[in-house]
Amino acid sequence: MMKKIEKQIPGSSNLPISLDLHFVANGKAKPIVIFCHGFKGFKDWGAWNLVAEEFAQNGFVFLKFNFSHNGTTPENLLDFNNLKAFSENNYSKELEDLECVLDFVSSKKFPLEKNELDFNNIFLIGHSRGGAAVLVKGFEEEKIKKITTWASIDSFDRFGTTEQIAKWKQDGEHIFVNGRTGLKMPIKFQFYEDYIENKKRLDIKNAVSKTTKPILVVHGTEDPAVYFESAENIFSWAQNGKLCKVENANHVFDASHPFLEKKLPKHLQKVVNETILFFEDK
Repeated sequence: MMKKIEKQIPGSSNLPISLDLHFVANGKAKPIVIFCHGFKGFKDWGAWNLVAEEFAQNGFVFLKFNFSHNGTTPENLLDFNNLKAFSENNYSKELEDLECVLDFVSSKKFPLEKNELDFNNIFLIGHSRGGAAVLVKGFEEEKIKKITTWASIDSFDRFGTTEQIAKWKQDGEHIFVNGRTGLKMPIKFQFYEDYIENKKRLDIKNAVSKTTKPILVVHGTEDPAVYFESAENIFSWAQNGKLCKVENANHVFDASHPFLEKKLPKHLQKVVNETILFFEDK
């Protein structure tokens, strides 16, 4: 029987990380999949719960979480009602959050019986900007066995022109408009400063090229947000990589928010199927 457990753990700057676990309790040790959402994303966006159920039904423990500074709160998981936290987010905080989640999985506070967990097989999935986070953390963490990116960026340096960066510094913040809701979402200049300060660590090409771990790179050919070229770059850097081209798929593989269907869109189903096969391959 499918089970879902919801938890909160401390994240970066002591802001909470909301997370949930989908699994079938059967006393068998199951690989653990940790899913990272992207920029202006959240764990309950669109079809992510259906994705979690698919993995659980195929013998995985699926954990998805909200980055602590993604703008949602534990009281309101579906809206960006903490724009102060959102404005103070940066790449280092997201990597710290992922580290907190990994520590939680191996801690005594993790809410599953140990016989339900295969600690030798911990896998990461990251969508969009979350893909970049799992590539870096997958390189850094020995406990991670396999890495999958869905529509991932290939560089953290996505800040625009020198003039745009100078204006950002002068204004103190840059406003991103949420395309779905029209909400104006500010990011303080500290975001760029954090990138510069941690540029070596945040070098995705370096992280990918130096790891021998299996990496599956999944990307839609019609992605207007992150071009398919990014997937080709990541694949070309990988020592042990596999490229999955999803023909005619967009950035979210034809899902949307809210997603009211009971079945995954065709393209997202293909993404899930290919990822499960990749994780199951010994």
